[in-house]
Amino acid sequence: MTVTADSRQYALIPDWLITMQPVGAVLTGHAVVVSGDVIADILPVAQLAQRHPQVQRVALPDQVLLPGLINMHTHSAMTLLRGLADDLPLMTWLHDHIWPAEQRWLGEEYVRDGVALACLEYLRGGITCYNDSYFFPDVAAEVTRAAGMRAVMGAPVINFPTPWAQDSDGYFARAMALQQCCQDDALIAMSFAPHAPYSVSDADFVRMRDLAAEHDLRIHLHLLETSGEIADSKAQFGLAPLPRLQQLGLLNERLIAVHMTALADADMPLLAEAGVHVVHCPESNLKLASGFCPLWKLQQAGVNVTVGTDGAASNNDLDLLGELRTATLLAKGVSADPEAVPASQALAMITINAARALNLAHRIGSIETGKQADFCSIDLSEPDTQPMHEIFSHLVYATSRQQVRHVWVAGRQLLRDREPQTLDIERIRQSTKKWQQRIGTQQP
Repeated sequence: MTVTADSRQYALIPDWLITMQPVGAVLTGHAVVVSGDVIADILPVAQLAQRHPQVQRVALPDQVLLPGLINMHTHSAMTLLRGLADDLPLMTWLHDHIWPAEQRWLGEEYVRDGVALACLEYLRGGITCYNDSYFFPDVAAEVTRAAGMRAVMGAPVINFPTPWAQDSDGYFARAMALQQCCQDDALIAMSFAPHAPYSVSDADFVRMRDLAAEHDLRIHLHLLETSGEIADSKAQFGLAPLPRLQQLGLLNERLIAVHMTALADADMPLLAEAGVHVVHCPESNLKLASGFCPLWKLQQAGVNVTVGTDGAASNNDLDLLGELRTATLLAKGVSADPEAVPASQALAMITINAARALNLAHRIGSIETGKQADFCSIDLSEPDTQPMHEIFSHLVYATSRQQVRHVWVAGRQLLRDREPQTLDIERIRQSTKKWQQRIGTQQP
């Protein structure tokens, strides 16, 4: 039986249920009852008729139901720059190709079309929530809200003019306007998104530190993405990036530190004690030859580690399941320990650990009564995921995002049998072709 967009009470009955509370548990013969936008009950199917006699039943044969996936670092609108400048070092890629393209094309239309394309890719990959860092986050919020998805929109801060703002006062004014718009939004939250330590002044870091504390906001920052950042920071500021941020009062539970490929062993206890959250983006780091985030050592130190795809301009896809597989295998290879990051713990990085990093674990990240009804279902009947010996192993090491069948956010079905319910695929294709022609004609 199909649940329509207007159905507000129903019971999902998968073959397997992964709640992520506790991590590693798998339930069979259970149903998840949704009422409105929340999870009303989780119970054995045998008890469903007695406790919820009128509820609409939705069978999910051969499927596992799990919390909606959370992409912890991305630049959604950069889907329009996918494949524009590949096989280059990070700074060459940024300075000679990406930033000039953004100066030429960045604007509301660009962000609107790029985010719509990203949302389509997110939903088809089981992603229900994403943590964004890009310009015109107000426009991105409109598109995401219309798609029915959840997101944390990063308000950019960078010490040079862009089409979004001309100076520090402009960046902060627009950030606080975004915060005002998002504070009561059921789907969209806001964070600060300073670009990187080398492109943000001490004064701006202190200003956002105080505003983040006042309004209970996260700070979403590229940090230690390359080894060269350390020497450059010492030359520019007299301190390496981590000591500088510590001196400025930014090393705390509000900080979401992205990449972290240039960490020293001595840094990890500091991060753990401060409560800093780390986002690992392995495929982007590999492609740009930026190094390896020491995932296993961070977890051993007690740091909350999550996973992000980065933007499609540097990855080049928004495939979080694929990213998780790379992250897990890389951790084993780099640590020379096949027991590093077991599959069940790996899945936590894109569900409950990510929700904790966003300060949203009371609402999303696990399937629990009273939480938001954000789910994805994955079809495990494909030959690629047969025979079924261990479900976490299959999800992390064998499953493709093409096996995502259905997606719900806040109880509303956004993907049904891989078909989006809130996004117009043909319109997205046409707008993407338009940008391909525009941007392509400007390339050498």
